[in-house]
Parts: sequence; C-alpha cells; structure tokens
Amino acid sequence: MQYMMLIYETDADFDARSNEKKEVFWGAWRAYHKAITDAGVYVSGNPLQPSATGTTVRLKSGRRHVQDGPYADTKEQLGGYIILELPSLDAALDWAARCPAAVSGAVEIRPLVAM
Repeated sequence: MQYMMLIYETDADFDARSNEKKEVFWGAWRAYHKAITDAGVYVSGNPLQPSATGTTVRLKSGRRHVQDGPYADTKEQLGGYIILELPSLDAALDWAARCPAAVSGAVEIRPLVAM
C-alpha cells in the first residue's frame, strides 16, 4: 500500500534550508532519503517552496476567487511530501518517526486511495 507523508515544517526549518545551518539541515535530509531509498520503500517526493509562494483558489457562486500567499497563519506549514510503498500503517509510522521534520515540526501519514 502507498502512504503519503505530509511534512510540516516551522519557519525556522524553512530558514535553515538556505542559511548558515543549511549543511546540517540538508545533511539530515540526505541521510533520511538514502535510508528510505536503500530500504526500497521510496516512491517519490519533493520539498515545497514556503507557503508565501502559494496561491489558493476557491469557487463561490460559480466564480473563481484567488488568494495569494498562505491561507492560514500557523506555526507550521506544509514543507513537502514523500510517497512510500509499505506493507502497513505501522511501518509508515516508523518511517515518519525517523523523518527529520518530526523533531521540530510534524509528519502526517495518509494512505493513498488506489484509483
């Protein structure tokens, strides 16, 4: 079964992507990516740009309404996603607990619907 790992990061995590701590930040992610790749469970994934670069679209009365920037002001924002192929939710939770973002942010696991 495939599971999506939704990775929520703090503003400090986003800053660490490009500041003087970037080697430590990316080093942890490179090690994690190697572990999930070596284990044969990695399907795909990507980091996201900060939420300020996002655009939200809603339809109201048949008309499109567009909002630039983040939808909600929160402590954490969606920083990326990883899709894993695993035998169980417990296995997905084990990999989520090893994710670097679990230390300062949050990692949500959701099973994908097979279409």
